Amino acid sequence: MIASIKDFFSQFIEPGTQHGTPQHAAAGVHALQVATAALLLEMMRMDERITEAERQSVTNTLQRHFSLDAAQLDTLIVLAEREAQQASGYYEFTSRINQACDAAQKVRIVEYLWQVALADGHLDAHELHLMRKITDLLHVSHADNAAAKQRARETTGVPPAR
Repeated sequence: MIASIKDFFSQFIEPGTQHGTPQHAAAGVHALQVATAALLLEMMRMDERITEAERQSVTNTLQRHFSLDAAQLDTLIVLAEREAQQASGYYEFTSRINQACDAAQKVRIVEYLWQVALADGHLDAHELHLMRKITDLLHVSHADNAAAKQRARETTGVPPAR
């Protein structure tokens, strides 16, 4: 596992990469992947217990969104977990996403977060609180957030709360 992490870092985050080089572009993609994965993992951990449905939602989303093979996915999750544990907040992740994504891409990431939150069939108060924080930090409008939540409900099959 350590060797695969080193390979991932050497492939995507070479020291001294210059702006405009392929290595710099790859480092930017990698940073976006880690930031997105870290936020999805944080959402998974927000409620009292982590379910298999939540784990599957995170892995399926990352695999689909970033077109990763199984080894790349495993490495990304290890790196994202490490980054999330060391982070002092969510700003470092959301700022990477703000730099790399346009408004539509950020709304799609918010939808993925809603899918993880809804994967276990209900929304916890902590999950709702995290969503408010993240959507504010990503500058996603209330209307776009509500639409993303509705699409996530349709995807997961979780009806609106009454």
